[in-house]
Amino acid sequence: MKYKKKSHKVSIVMGSQSDYKTMKNCEKVLKILKVNYETNIVSAHRTPDRLYTYAKKAENNNISIIIAGAGGSAHLPGMIAAITRIPVIGVPIESKKLKGLDSLLSIAQMPKGIPVGTVAIGEDGAINAGLYAASIIATYDNNVKKTLLNWRKKQTSKVKKKPK
Repeated sequence: MKYKKKSHKVSIVMGSQSDYKTMKNCEKVLKILKVNYETNIVSAHRTPDRLYTYAKKAENNNISIIIAGAGGSAHLPGMIAAITRIPVIGVPIESKKLKGLDSLLSIAQMPKGIPVGTVAIGEDGAINAGLYAASIIATYDNNVKKTLLNWRKKQTSKVKKKPK
């Protein structure tokens, strides 16, 4: 019996348009690493029906990993993780009042049984979320593995051996 090769896709979601400034960094990394992705706005609080439908259908839509960016109380990553079995990576969005610490703690402090991988606050976290997603896919996709290894080699070669 022949099996159809599954197309692995990362889904990037965020709670609002303003979060895109941070979350577009996930897109940049995934594009460089040649990982398929989609990007959508899904608010845990303002579009709960959209959230539920999105999370319920994610697996059937060939989503392998979800990267969810959220600010403030940051319920989006946890709510998605509660609905789907697909791995979720939470990106805390920097806020004006608490500089994203509120988001970081909300995402990182998930109750046992509903895990959410959590990265750093802001743009660095979004970049690492893209790399983390690609690393997971690289465990079963040799093309992504090769691209990721090349990216890391280039990163390593940029580090000088001695200060000038």
